[in-house]
Amino acid sequence: MEFRTLGRSGLKISELTYGNWITHGSQVDDRTARSTIQAALDCGITSYDTADVYAGTKAEAIMGEALKGQRRDGIEIFTKVYWPTGPGANDRGLSRKHIMESCHASLDRLKTDYIDLYQAHRYDHETPLDETLRAFDDLVRQGKVLYVGVSEWTAGQIREAIALAGQMGLDRIISNQPQYSMLWRVIEAEVVPTSAELGLGQIVWSPLAQGVLTGKYLPGEPAPLGTRATSAEGSGIISRWLRDDVLAAVQRLKPIAADHGLTVAQLSLAWVLANPNVSAAIIGASRPEQVDENVKASGVSLGPDVLSAIDDVLADVITRDPGLTASPARRP
Repeated sequence: MEFRTLGRSGLKISELTYGNWITHGSQVDDRTARSTIQAALDCGITSYDTADVYAGTKAEAIMGEALKGQRRDGIEIFTKVYWPTGPGANDRGLSRKHIMESCHASLDRLKTDYIDLYQAHRYDHETPLDETLRAFDDLVRQGKVLYVGVSEWTAGQIREAIALAGQMGLDRIISNQPQYSMLWRVIEAEVVPTSAELGLGQIVWSPLAQGVLTGKYLPGEPAPLGTRATSAEGSGIISRWLRDDVLAAVQRLKPIAADHGLTVAQLSLAWVLANPNVSAAIIGASRPEQVDENVKASGVSLGPDVLSAIDDVLADVITRDPGLTASPARRP
């Protein structure tokens, strides 16, 4: 496993990070969830991403149980706050009250004294940004959080937060967690250059486009049973890519991958990691063997000719402007 620095910080994270959105607490049983996390540990993955809202807080609890007993300073735990976790008016958003209460609840579920990276799961238009940044800074000063990041923030929102933190002398954000893959390249226009300028690294979600970039979905054929496309939790998210033109283009990636001794999934992960502003790609798994396959993408270098060939194959199905298609899934 290779490691990268997260943004303009000293924190090293595994370039493949294990995430449990959708899978744990919903798609797979708890025993399988523990097995996939153990597989990730066995493969050298040290970074683990979750969120308080995943599976109604169950995903955090499962991750905490699975990581219990690991040497705490040998792993990095990431979680997030913003989406509703209860029925109350203050059980959501980025107010000081919700951030503080959610952080303490996450610490309990994750069975840890501190969170390595605490992320604002979305931008809160109803809470003053200075209130949010001050609350995060207080958590850092209390030792409950080591670093602060965001998820799916725009370039303008990132720039605003960095400027305000500088003016107020607060801890600054070091990361953004956006959707990014061969098929979804929206962040390349503004978010990546702004982040590179200001010292943020990307921890990207859905690098395999919800499994479409494994090549297992075939044009003109029904989705295989037991896949994300046939699950209640994932079918709505993956549907934008289950078009015959997209699936046919993905099939044309297979010879490119085979020429370099890779699967399409490994090629897709290596492509994401070829972006110098990407600090890590989040992988999920419903079976341990999926982890074993995906980690083989770590350390793979793709030359300019390979990147060009990929662009040629996918030219007609790449999304660079979110206005051209449905908005990204709400809760990565």
